[in-house]
Amino acid sequence: MTTPAQAVRGAGIPAAATGPLRGIRVVDASTILAGPLCAQLLGDFGADVIKIEHPVAGDGMRGHGESKDGVPLWWKEISRNKRTVGLSLSDPEGAALFRRLVERADVLVENFRPGTLERWGLGPEVLHGINPGLVVVRITGFGQSGPYASRAGFGTLAEAMSGFAHLTGEPDGPPTLPAFGLADTICGIAASSAATMALFDRERDPHHRGQVVDMSLIEPIMAAVGPAPTVYDQMGIVGQRHGNRSTNNAPRNTYRTSDGHWVAVSTSAQRIAERVMHLVGHPEAVEEEWFATGVGRAAHADLLDGFVGGWIAERTREKVIAEFTAAGAAVAPVYDARDLAGDPHIRATGMLTTVQDEDFGPLLMHNVMWRMSRTPGEIRFTGRARGADTDEVLAELGVPPGDVAALRERKVVS
Repeated sequence: MTTPAQAVRGAGIPAAATGPLRGIRVVDASTILAGPLCAQLLGDFGADVIKIEHPVAGDGMRGHGESKDGVPLWWKEISRNKRTVGLSLSDPEGAALFRRLVERADVLVENFRPGTLERWGLGPEVLHGINPGLVVVRITGFGQSGPYASRAGFGTLAEAMSGFAHLTGEPDGPPTLPAFGLADTICGIAASSAATMALFDRERDPHHRGQVVDMSLIEPIMAAVGPAPTVYDQMGIVGQRHGNRSTNNAPRNTYRTSDGHWVAVSTSAQRIAERVMHLVGHPEAVEEEWFATGVGRAAHADLLDGFVGGWIAERTREKVIAEFTAAGAAVAPVYDARDLAGDPHIRATGMLTTVQDEDFGPLLMHNVMWRMSRTPGEIRFTGRARGADTDEVLAELGVPPGDVAALRERKVVS
């Protein structure tokens, strides 16, 4: 079983990084999910991430999700492996300190509205004048240019405009938004990939130059939704909502078991569809001409759902999964968080892991997102208190303790 290092940062000393990005310094000046997730992933794989948040208000992510005893739980994960500094970028003294931080950094992740960093004297041209090798990852709702660039951008808007909401929900129901930060999460993962691509290019560039990554919330989720614009361009077809069904294959749905649980069935592969029909007692369907293609089966979804749903409704979830598995067919239980936490495969493979936390002791959270055989990622420490590492990070810049105290008094830092 592969698990991350479970050390907790204490006494201002981080656990040593061992991942593939060790030696890379990232300044995370972003908030509300996409940018913080990008920086979290970089930190999970060894980067030294310095998290910048407002010295008084703190980061907005601290107010998202559930809190226990006043301590935000999501923050513990999204800000893990990050040293936390309270710093006002809009204050000239704070901006000057930020420029000194960036001078030693490899990557900056930010998600202010276009023009905000420029207004503070912190735009890419200025920062590249200080550090030509800097990779600047700029995450916004709609990108740095175009008619919508100045609009407020949030994941909800991207989920709506990408086509996701239009295609999600029941045919006779309204467009449906996800109950979680889907667009932000997809964007954060994409942004971490873009950052590492830019770092790779920098290493091959004879002048060791960085570049600006213009990442919008809407583009990654547009890609996830699929080739709908291409289909419309070539065929004039606009996709519609189909609930849990697919236009590409059937049976594909969620079905209720006799003990009140739900399972999901997929038949994307022809052989799997055939196995399901034999399992539920309707091998005659396989002989139909229309059954030979996914589209043909999707056109007969009512019939196939009736066969599968009727069979599943007479059996418990445990029995359904056991018989599908024995038949080589594809099925999965519909899980909630409690189910995930107790699943033996999730635990055995380390998809969830328990780490030590300064506030809660043992704390269950998502593990690093993928496994690497030679340079695995790790959770070195969990999300820190606001400004917990300001003194340490500024000391690394050569700022005397007395100056830090004066800046703290003026609320430039915390």
